[in-house]
Amino acid sequence: MRICVVGTGYVGLVTGACLADFGMNVTCVDKVRAKIDMLNRGEIPIYEPGLDLLVSKNAKAGRLTFTTDLKKGIRENSVIFIAVGTPQGEDGAADCSAVFDVARAIGRNINGYKVIVNKSTVPIGTAKEVTTAIRAVNGRAQFSVVSNPEFLREGSAIKDFMEPDRIVIGVSDARAEEIMKEVYKPLYHLETPIIITNVESSELIKYASNAFLAAKISFINEVAVLCEKVGGDVLDVARGMGLDHRIGPKFLQPGPGYGGSCFPKDTMALLDISRKHDYYFAILESVVDVNRKIKERMVEKVRRAVGPLKGKTVGLLGLAFKPETDDIRESPALPLVAALVKEKARVKAYDPAAMPNAREMFPTVHYCRTPYETAKGADALVIVTEWNEFRYLDLTRLKTLLRKPVLIDFRNVYAVGKIKAAGLSYHPVGRIKEKW
Repeated sequence: MRICVVGTGYVGLVTGACLADFGMNVTCVDKVRAKIDMLNRGEIPIYEPGLDLLVSKNAKAGRLTFTTDLKKGIRENSVIFIAVGTPQGEDGAADCSAVFDVARAIGRNINGYKVIVNKSTVPIGTAKEVTTAIRAVNGRAQFSVVSNPEFLREGSAIKDFMEPDRIVIGVSDARAEEIMKEVYKPLYHLETPIIITNVESSELIKYASNAFLAAKISFINEVAVLCEKVGGDVLDVARGMGLDHRIGPKFLQPGPGYGGSCFPKDTMALLDISRKHDYYFAILESVVDVNRKIKERMVEKVRRAVGPLKGKTVGLLGLAFKPETDDIRESPALPLVAALVKEKARVKAYDPAAMPNAREMFPTVHYCRTPYETAKGADALVIVTEWNEFRYLDLTRLKTLLRKPVLIDFRNVYAVGKIKAAGLSYHPVGRIKEKW
C-alpha cells in the first residue's frame, strides 16, 4: 500500500515512520523546505526518543521518502493522511485552516479513488467540511474521508503507535473501512482493540479522552491544595484512590498543572464546540479554570518560599511540559518564568532538551549546562519537569551551591525525609513536610 502523510510534525513524522516500519511505502510531505532538507540529510527536526533510528532505518530501506511536492504525494498514493497543525485560536477554537488547505489541494490533484484520513485533532464535523472543501474544487472526485485520531504521547510516541491501547476509525462507507483495516493490519495480529464507528463519534473520542484526563489532573491538584490545608499527604491520598479499579492510578500525580500541545488546546476546543451548540459544559469549564489557578498558585509557592522576588535568583530545573520532549507549548514553566521576570527576579534554567525553544521566548534567562550550575548562587531551586536526571541529584552538593537551602518540588520527586536529612528547606506539593 502506498501512503502519503501531509505534515512532518510530531504526529505526521511518527505516523509516517511507523507506517513505513509496517512495510508500507510512505511519502511524507511538508511545505517547509528546511524541514524536508533536514529529513533528507537524516536529521530530525523534533526531539522524540528513537525517532532518528526509525526514520533512518526506513529511509535506507526505500520505504520512507520526504518531499515538498504535495501534488506528487497526492497523485502517487492511495491513502492520504492529513497531519497538519490545528493550533488554538484566540477564541479557543481549533484553527483548521491548514487542514482545509490540504483538502483543496487534494481536490485539485486527485486522480482516482482516495481515502483521506484526518489524523490531525479536529472539531466534530470537520470530516464533512473536508468533503465540502474537496467537492467545491472538484465535484467529480471519488474519495472517502475518515477520522483516525492520534493518541501519541510525546516522549513515547513510537511505542504508542506500535503498541496502542486502541485504534479508533470513523468511517461512512465499507470501502474506506476495509482499506483502513488493511493499513492497521499489523496491529490486528497484536489483538489491538480497533473501534470502528461513525465519523462524528471518532472525532469526539479524542477530545473527550483528553478532557477527561485533564479533569483527573485538575482534580488531584485541587486535592493537593486541600491536603496542605488539612495536613494530609496527597501521595497517600492518590494511592488510596488509584487502587480503586474504577478510578485507577494514572493521571493522579499532582503538579503545576497540565500543559503541552494537546490538553490545553483540546479542552478549549471542546468548550468552543459545546458553546456553539448552546451547551454549558460545567465540569470542563471548571477544569480549565482550576488549571489556570494551579499555575498561578505555583508562582505564589515560590514567593512564599523566598519572599519578595525582586532581586532574588531562582533556578528552574525543567522547561519542557513533560520529560523526554523539547516541547514547551503551554508548559507550566512558561507562566512561572514570565512572572519571575516581571517581578524582576534573576532566572537561571536548565533542561536537557527544551532550552533552544525556551531561549526564543525568554532570551534574558540565563541558561545553564547542568543542574548544579543552575543551583549555584540561587535563592531557591525549583523542579518544574520530572526528568529522570533530576531524581538523583547530590543534595549535599546542592546545599553548598545554593545561596539559600530552598528546594521547591512541583513534581514531588523526592522523599521528604531524604531532603530533611540533607538540610534543605523542602516545599513539595500537597505533602506532609514532617513525614519521613
